Amino acid sequence: MTFDQYTLPNGLRIIGERIDHFRSVSVGLWLGAGSQYEVPSEAGLSHFLEHMVFKGTAKRTARQIAEEMDAVGGQLNAFTAKECTCFYAKVVDEHLPLAMDVIADLATAPAFDPVELEKEKGVVIEEINMAEDTPEDLSFELLMLAHYGDQPLSRPILGVESGIQSYRSEDLRTYWGKMYHPQNAVLALAGNYDWESVKALAESLLGKWSPDGLETRPFVTHPVKPTLLTREKDIEQVHISLGFPGLPTGDERVYELSVFNAVYGGAMSSRLFQKIREEKGLAYSVYSYPNAYTDTGVLAVYAATNPESATEVVDMIVAEARALAETGMTREEFNMAREQMKAGFIMALESTSARMQSLGRRLLLLNQTRTETETIDRINQIDFDTTNALMRETLTAPYSISLVGRDAEKLGGRLG
Repeated sequence: MTFDQYTLPNGLRIIGERIDHFRSVSVGLWLGAGSQYEVPSEAGLSHFLEHMVFKGTAKRTARQIAEEMDAVGGQLNAFTAKECTCFYAKVVDEHLPLAMDVIADLATAPAFDPVELEKEKGVVIEEINMAEDTPEDLSFELLMLAHYGDQPLSRPILGVESGIQSYRSEDLRTYWGKMYHPQNAVLALAGNYDWESVKALAESLLGKWSPDGLETRPFVTHPVKPTLLTREKDIEQVHISLGFPGLPTGDERVYELSVFNAVYGGAMSSRLFQKIREEKGLAYSVYSYPNAYTDTGVLAVYAATNPESATEVVDMIVAEARALAETGMTREEFNMAREQMKAGFIMALESTSARMQSLGRRLLLLNQTRTETETIDRINQIDFDTTNALMRETLTAPYSISLVGRDAEKLGGRLG
């Protein structure tokens, strides 16, 4: 299998995976704009901008944007991450021209109406409040700060209320003018489409998108000494996050990392789930998961438990890590985890949205592609000894901790 690829004269990269037995198509415009690229005075601007483009463009009102997609039964949405922003749609194949038109309009001609901006501030602030009321999210945000210190990667994507309140239309337009450029973007598609028509549409809708004014923002995430941070919150449970050093997105060993993560805490059969939930009954939710970024990564562990059990749960998380590092995983655990990984990848391929996201994110952040066959071959090549070696290296490293809940500071003192 090969991908359709083309670059417009202005630098916009286009990539597609044609699946002609589907009747739907997913399309997304990916931009290298996220909280990682923001300076402190721009905190939350990437996400706020993503909201504001839906409030109207040069040729569509917010209502027209919604109604045009609803009229064809399409799905339209967007998200902002640490390293990218994506505007995406999924439609029946015959409505791809409309989907591309709307997405191009959102990215290249936002109105940034001052009246709409003031209203949308309230929406974004409520989203910040919602995150504040979600202790699981809070514990991860605090873990990022404990693990990376005061660096862009540790700052919340949503920003803070005081910053959102201070922004004006010109702030968003200035940031948009620096970051929203064709050389900083990828248009990705997966599903049923005609490639020549896609190229013609892209040229018509995005060919005049100016490449001028792009502000490149390279970043380096420096290692810091892992630490313990606490956040007092009057809730019933203590929410615990631990962070071990992980791997960056482009590191080939992310495959081995995913396998040993499944053994450690990433599946129902994992050591952490079986010990802490099934055997001890100390937590309803306990799991581990890798987070990979362009130049760094973290293997995070999360658990929520009552305050009386929190110390024991932390001790068990660490003890299981040390035990795995000392004895290694068994062949049976390794084979099971590798099959889980392969099955998860194959089942995700049944979604055009997942395929489009994989294509767009990889080309934008790594300037690479990887086919289905290449990925499955790579999973099959995951080596038992290499995986155990990486696991030992990771799980014996210093780790950071965050605690959110009642008496979190006192608990943190007991943990040292």
